[in-house]
Amino acid sequence: MQTWLLGWFYLVVRILAPLYAWRKKANLSGQMGMTQKLSRRVYIIHILLVIFVTPKYVAALDLFTEKNTGTNLPAQIEIYSTGGNEYNFLFIAKGGGSANKTFLYQQTKALLNPSSLYSFVNEKIKTLGTAACPPYHLAVVIGGTSAEFTLKTVKLASCKYLDHLPSTGNEHGRAFRDREAEEKILQLTQKVGIGAQFGGKYFCHDVRVIRLPRHGASCPVGIGVSCSADRQILGRITNDGVFLEQLETDPSQYLPDPSFNQLPTDVVKVNLNLPIKEILAELSKYPIKTRLSLTGTLVVARDIAHAKIKERLDSGQPMPDYFCNHPVYYAGPAKTPMNYASGSFGPTTAGRMDSYVDQFQQAGGSLIMLAKGNRSKAVTNACKKHGGFYLGSIGGPAAILAQNCIKKVEVLEYPELGMEAIWRVEVVDFPAFIVVDDKGNDFFKEWQVE
Repeated sequence: MQTWLLGWFYLVVRILAPLYAWRKKANLSGQMGMTQKLSRRVYIIHILLVIFVTPKYVAALDLFTEKNTGTNLPAQIEIYSTGGNEYNFLFIAKGGGSANKTFLYQQTKALLNPSSLYSFVNEKIKTLGTAACPPYHLAVVIGGTSAEFTLKTVKLASCKYLDHLPSTGNEHGRAFRDREAEEKILQLTQKVGIGAQFGGKYFCHDVRVIRLPRHGASCPVGIGVSCSADRQILGRITNDGVFLEQLETDPSQYLPDPSFNQLPTDVVKVNLNLPIKEILAELSKYPIKTRLSLTGTLVVARDIAHAKIKERLDSGQPMPDYFCNHPVYYAGPAKTPMNYASGSFGPTTAGRMDSYVDQFQQAGGSLIMLAKGNRSKAVTNACKKHGGFYLGSIGGPAAILAQNCIKKVEVLEYPELGMEAIWRVEVVDFPAFIVVDDKGNDFFKEWQVE
């Protein structure tokens, strides 16, 4: 693909920051310098970000006050110099859910034996949970000359950008991939039990293990993931033009044929337009893991909206009626394309709202919550105490949910927050599962790490 505008359009619609660029030292010929050319392309990216992509970046006005930039900028852009006569790019779209599952552990030499290392990794991968949308592309980095270098290697390894590394180290400190360790850790992930969000063995697509040199007094270990969406793309600029990696357009060809006679067909239809007490009574008839099909009204609120409602409760104001009368969906819409009721509108990570649940349910709100990922013990306790439910939706297929299930979207409150506003949506046959019920049961309890 060589066309400038089409290439950049395709790139930006799919890919956001961070951007890693490797600049070759030699000058490229042409009427304008490559810096000017890149600058013009950045303006194109800026315009397309404003038009097509849900703005999620916030600027700090002071230590505590923030405002959405409305542009998904500033971007994280890192430029490195290498030899040759071209620019090479790695574009990465990292949502908060997967980026938040990046961990640094400062260990010691005692970890560096098979028994200790694999036991340690097995313990830590269980803490990943489902919030970042498995199946994951898991990266484990052992060693590193600094903490920040270890984590940078985690990021690049999760993008498979370091797949070319040799399979052995040397006395000079060469970095390498350990493919045997990758296979062993992949087998560990298949035994975790969480699977692709709702049980099974497909917790990870693949694993990358990178071994780095280290200071004798330090043994950093980095663990991180790229989520199931795995949104990266390579780019290149040479004297011949602009090139983008050709991505797979039909990934379904790699899926096995499903055995439909083995799939459960019992789905409970739930009318969300009934009074909330009647919906709660209906849900109370069924155990955790029950598949649901939701039709009716949802109220949509995520991080900032929850913080604002907490401020109101703390100041003595009542819980808004819409939080008391309707299930709450943790999400935020992308910009709506022409001829569609909604842009992509998938669930966000539920765990970020855990601290609000007990207070909100005590005030009569959030009695039915819908989002993705596992919840803390505090949420299970609150639901048992107040008669609430947490319903899990599938993380990943945001565009499909919007296209097939969401029929109407309107702002209820805080329109100035953009996608973080409180919305009212009408849904039809929205898929969900009972994850936490009003009796203290939690679907993810058996995999919960205390």
